[in-house]
Amino acid sequence: MSDFAPAPDRALSQVFERVQRGDQQAFASLYDELSPKIFGTVKRVLRDPAMSEEVTQEVFVEIWQQADRFDPERASVATWALTMARRRAVDRVRREQSQRNRVEALAGQRDDAVNEPGQQVIDGLEAGAVRDALGQLPADQRDVLILSFLEGLPHGEIAERLDIPLGTVKGRVRGGLKKLRAGLEARDE
Repeated sequence: MSDFAPAPDRALSQVFERVQRGDQQAFASLYDELSPKIFGTVKRVLRDPAMSEEVTQEVFVEIWQQADRFDPERASVATWALTMARRRAVDRVRREQSQRNRVEALAGQRDDAVNEPGQQVIDGLEAGAVRDALGQLPADQRDVLILSFLEGLPHGEIAERLDIPLGTVKGRVRGGLKKLRAGLEARDE
């Protein structure tokens, strides 16, 4: 690596050295400098502003917690943080897709004709558990989950049908999936 870094990178490195020592004011400065770039990186992957804000906050928590693991010989502070942001955003996409797949599978969306009778019984029990867990959700979250996953409507169409903003639909789906997952996990314990 070169001994000379551009002034902004050098200044950011100096701020980050203070962050590594636990300086909260330096962390605030780091946040001010990097948050627009991190948010932009995350939003390009997720395309959902609210979810992008959540992931951006998660990235900064990780930066604070992992500051001592940063190696300036391997990357600049900005590159390290943006790599972390891309990784977190991709993880979120995978996690959201996994949740959708699980809800669809448990709700009986699979083709039962190809399942063995024993698997059909298990699927029926799991679908019953999903129905029970759905019944425990607030009506607004239950309605958007049913429209989205059981009726297969896109979020935009749900927003039109229920006459609510698209962001509200997405928030209710996200919140409903979290509560649904928690209800299913509690049942499994």
